[in-house]
Amino acid sequence: MRGQEVDLTRTEFDLLAHLISNPGVVVGREELLKAVWATDFVPDSTHVVDVHLANLRRKLRKRAVVDHEWIRTIRGVGFRYDPCCG
Repeated sequence: MRGQEVDLTRTEFDLLAHLISNPGVVVGREELLKAVWATDFVPDSTHVVDVHLANLRRKLRKRAVVDHEWIRTIRGVGFRYDPCCG
């Protein structure tokens, strides 16, 4: 991140890569499950996405040079990657 290494798990990296590949597009939990885990989960398992995204956000904030929320929650819909600072 701007020259600083961010230590991510494979799952965190895959989530970030999927969101970055769709900047500004709202991506639902089910889509993220299919894209990252590539398997069918039971309906309650979408919570696993929230847990991994919370860890990812924490790591990004820790290394951030500017105060910006890269991954935004769109309530009731999913998540959106917002590129920072043009």
